[in-house]
Amino acid sequence: MESIDETLIRGNATLLQLDSATVVALQAATREFRALDYRHGGGACFDAISVLLRYAETLLRSTTSADTMDQFCVALADLHNLAGWTRFDTGHPDLARRHFERALELAAAAGDDDLVANVCYRLGRVHLHHNELDQAARQFEHGQSIAERAGVPLTQSILSSNQAWVHARGGDGAAAVRLLDTARHQFDLASEHADDRTPPWAGFFDATDLTAMIGTVHTELAVTAGAEQSEVAIPALREAAAGYRDGMARSRSFVLIFLATNHVLDGDVDEAGEVGGRAIDAAGQLTSARARDRIRPLLAAARRLPRDRRAVELSERIQSFLTTPMA
Repeated sequence: MESIDETLIRGNATLLQLDSATVVALQAATREFRALDYRHGGGACFDAISVLLRYAETLLRSTTSADTMDQFCVALADLHNLAGWTRFDTGHPDLARRHFERALELAAAAGDDDLVANVCYRLGRVHLHHNELDQAARQFEHGQSIAERAGVPLTQSILSSNQAWVHARGGDGAAAVRLLDTARHQFDLASEHADDRTPPWAGFFDATDLTAMIGTVHTELAVTAGAEQSEVAIPALREAAAGYRDGMARSRSFVLIFLATNHVLDGDVDEAGEVGGRAIDAAGQLTSARARDRIRPLLAAARRLPRDRRAVELSERIQSFLTTPMA
């Protein structure tokens, strides 16, 4: 079976001229890379994405119709958007931001507000991951204003739920819960008008992912505002873990990490060990630095119970995972 790099290089003739077939080919390749990223982590596909980006960028100098050029710019912007996400996932935030900035340029030039808002969401996630809450909030708020202008409730729901995450990380439970309610309402509006035209950059956000966000926000609140929040987080995270399809392996691993953390916080260390073991097994199959970063709070929580043998065993297993090279 050919590698993706070989397939792209061998099939590069489809990208030697800029027409509608070129746009379709670029969109198809991006779909394939996005699926690999979800299933295996950003390290599974970034090199191949880089190959395609080098070819595709040269086509911006081509002569073609205005409509085709706009479609191509959107497709290329989405590929940069994905490239940024894979760089973020593999622990290179500065490189990620460069791709996101390029995606913003291209999407804005083509007039695609929904994609611009999605890139703002992803930039915000980079800041949130590094606990830069003010910068994350600004990106989410800016993306929200653009999504409202575009009139796309699904993107609005993505941004509202992530704004809730920022407030939960900061310990503002009232604002976090209010924004989650807003995200649910926006998601319901999107579901009422659902069709087959959901853009690929937003397709990940389904009912399962919204449930995962609810569990995530209440996990943050369990840490910052009180362990009673685990009563809300745990059932939501269990539902999300069961609901993610096989292709969303990274998302499931993140949910399992949060679920194990809640079990430590609520004192069910046996369950924390069982779920934590599943989380480690899942994360170990990914080329994702984020998975390793996400599991560190679970390690910190387990280490707060140094006299509990089960917590010590979980800590040792996590530490072993963190010192093992990525898959």
